Amino acid sequence: MAVTYLMLARLPEGRLDAFDAYESAVLPLLAEHGGRLERRLRTLDDRAEVHLVSSPSDEDFAAYRADPRRSSAAPLWEASGAAMELLAVRDVQ
Repeated sequence: MAVTYLMLARLPEGRLDAFDAYESAVLPLLAEHGGRLERRLRTLDDRAEVHLVSSPSDEDFAAYRADPRRSSAAPLWEASGAAMELLAVRDVQ
């Protein structure tokens, strides 16, 4: 069953370059696991970023998150100092 996730990243001041480098490394991998970045938004002060991501299944998304290429980009994530919250979400009528 298809799933949608909302990712909220809190970004410390002065570390946006590391965060952008991390995103450039890992976001292209999403499509290789059947996922799609539906929306990418950043606050005007560059202190938070939100992604709306769809995936064919929880298993496909888990495979994306476990991709060794994502793991190899972890030092960029750590350098960014970002804190992430990941939520499975659904449409509301």
